[in-house]
Amino acid sequence: MAEVETFIDLSEADPRVLLGSEDRNLRLIEKTFPTVNVVARGGKLSLKGDRLEVDQVHVLVESLLRTIERSGKLAPVDVETALMSAIDPRSEVLPGGGNVILTTPSGDVVRAKTTNQRELVNEARDKDIVFAVGPAGTGKTFTAVAIAVSMLKARKVKKIILCRPAVEAGEKLGFLPGDLKEKVDPYLRPLYDALEVMLPREKLNNGMEQHTIEIAPLAYMRGRTLSEAFVILDEAQNATRQQMKMFLTRIGVQSRAIITGDVTQIDLPRKSDSGLVEAQQILSGIPGIGFVTFNAGDVVRHRLVRQIIRAYEHADELAQSTTAARNG
Repeated sequence: MAEVETFIDLSEADPRVLLGSEDRNLRLIEKTFPTVNVVARGGKLSLKGDRLEVDQVHVLVESLLRTIERSGKLAPVDVETALMSAIDPRSEVLPGGGNVILTTPSGDVVRAKTTNQRELVNEARDKDIVFAVGPAGTGKTFTAVAIAVSMLKARKVKKIILCRPAVEAGEKLGFLPGDLKEKVDPYLRPLYDALEVMLPREKLNNGMEQHTIEIAPLAYMRGRTLSEAFVILDEAQNATRQQMKMFLTRIGVQSRAIITGDVTQIDLPRKSDSGLVEAQQILSGIPGIGFVTFNAGDVVRHRLVRQIIRAYEHADELAQSTTAARNG
């Protein structure tokens, strides 16, 4: 392992802003790049360690300094965004956080953090139905819920309806304790979680009592016409062909819909039964329907999630190549 040392001039920036309160940013950099020793001294930042990681930290710090120069401050989202980009040069994380979608009750700003999240925001503004397909951790559901809440606040729709297929991934509903609501609520918990971030609890509870906000299993959509609503179908890879058709034909006048899913995590008995897979194939040419494909570069969870997704993608590619070689 080749060890190198390089220095970054901090004379044009306030080191306290760069390093963060109680050196929080410095500690985060050192935790992310453990082979690099980072020391601030005499108006300079010393980076010493493995050449590859020193180069990555150098790019990271330069990015942070540009943010400070531009805005005079460094928000946690700026540090997280720069860390992701430094870890993975293929990252699609946007500098500065991209489009603002809404502000939460706590004062935090919900932004489109990646290129494909921003594309989802733009497509949802222009198209009545948008499919957002890609791996876990890419922010598909959270971004979709944020768009829905922002449109409800702007009175572009009168209600939000969130639904998921209640597909048994390991446990049978009949064996779970409680009544029907208690049995299906675990499937819908991620939707509750997203809403609780974006709306004051009192407003969320009032909305659910007055049915301007509804969270329900996909099966509950049968027979309804969803007018003047923003409808989200989450985990759509677990909707059958019949359920997908049923859902799409529920959409009424002045309504919009986002369908999210991950075709690599189908829990149906037969993967070929997934209505999301078929929808991608047969609906792509219809005006007014948009498609956004997310990938590992959009991951906004722990940095290892992105590497895990790419490892599985690589394994799948190898398996497909092996199968093709045998069949050939």
